[in-house]
Amino acid sequence: MRRPAALLAALAVVSGTLLAAGPAAQAHDRPAPRLEGQRVGYFTQWGIYSGFSAKNLDTSGQADKLTVLNYAFGNVSADGTCFEANAAGVGDAWADYQRPVGADESVDGVADTADQPLKGSFNQLRKLKAAHPQLKAMISLGGWSWSKYFSDAALTDASRKKFVSSCIDLYLKGNLPQLGSIEGGQGSGAGVFDGIDIDWEYPGGGGDAGNVVRPEDGHNYTLLMQEFRRQLNALGAQSHKHYLLTAAVPAGTPKADQLELKQVSRSMDWINLMTYDFHGPWEAQGPTNHLANLYSDPADPSPAGLGYSVDQVVRYYRSRGVPADRMVLGVPFYGYGWTGVPAGDHHGLYQPATGLAAGGTAPYHQIKDLPGTVYRDPRTDATWKYDGTDFWAYDTPAVLTDKAEYARRHGLLGVMAWSLDNDDAQGTLVSALDAGLDPHHRR
Repeated sequence: MRRPAALLAALAVVSGTLLAAGPAAQAHDRPAPRLEGQRVGYFTQWGIYSGFSAKNLDTSGQADKLTVLNYAFGNVSADGTCFEANAAGVGDAWADYQRPVGADESVDGVADTADQPLKGSFNQLRKLKAAHPQLKAMISLGGWSWSKYFSDAALTDASRKKFVSSCIDLYLKGNLPQLGSIEGGQGSGAGVFDGIDIDWEYPGGGGDAGNVVRPEDGHNYTLLMQEFRRQLNALGAQSHKHYLLTAAVPAGTPKADQLELKQVSRSMDWINLMTYDFHGPWEAQGPTNHLANLYSDPADPSPAGLGYSVDQVVRYYRSRGVPADRMVLGVPFYGYGWTGVPAGDHHGLYQPATGLAAGGTAPYHQIKDLPGTVYRDPRTDATWKYDGTDFWAYDTPAVLTDKAEYARRHGLLGVMAWSLDNDDAQGTLVSALDAGLDPHHRR
């Protein structure tokens, strides 16, 4: 996943027509749509501060075409537990379950009352699930910024048991702390989440500076996921429910090589391949390149071994013993931009740059309206926009449909998007994925 601070800088307020209270309030009576494959979308905790709430998933039509929402993120404490807090860079319980949501922003058109124990995005997720019966919600733990203490939590049998138990107690049993307010309390958050997604970036290293890292992280990661599976199964036996367990895993082979992929995948319902960020703002002077090309290009000027493609990552995971039907293909709903780019022979592709365009990162709903011509490379099935100086690498709706079709043809379980707040108000990108997963879709 991507760093929250970078996303906050890139996001703009998503506008859209809000539905009246009546239709939303009656939506829970409709049958669940029959959807092919898993359609996973990450819903960011911080999205509410730029105008994207759970209601946007309803008004855009995204919620009808998704099966799972991953709520990003929950943090891991220094003592190896899941927790809630209100502290910058540490936690945002206010956004999660304390913020009163007004009628105009509420999924069902009903405002939060002062005395209800669950407010905020958690309550809206619960309402969204009631309105869209096929939809499940998962708490995603970690991410780029909050993976610091995963290694400590996974270190011993005792620490793994403690960590897993704390996460289940907090998020699945819903025992949210009150934190000096009336919100929270025993069981207040029960029913919001249907499972846990682990986004440890990364076992064995390669993540954010300051992360705790050990050589044995890869093996301990396997043991941690086994412990999650055991405790989730035990909880499910009591509640007569299957709780989902998934993980986001890296596209880069050096990071993936640190994992026991065949063994760890057996504990999970599926793994979400982060098949994006092949190139980006960390290469500020270029050469410009694709963000998430479906196929490799022999003309790619990247150093040997760095010419990644989605297809290459999928084949690598298959070679490491991960079944196709345990893989979900990740796609970006954002793009990366360079400026001062000469045209060269391919409309700015593989060219040097003087720096980054507009901070280097932007959501799809902004990029689609930028000046320039959209080009598509048939060799890589990748797209970019170029206006003579600015170059933006991103996935158009047509490319996303191709990727979803690729996932379906190769027997993968589905697709995953980072992140839903980067789509436009009409849910164009989610609709493109939906089309590709539909076996009856025709262009």
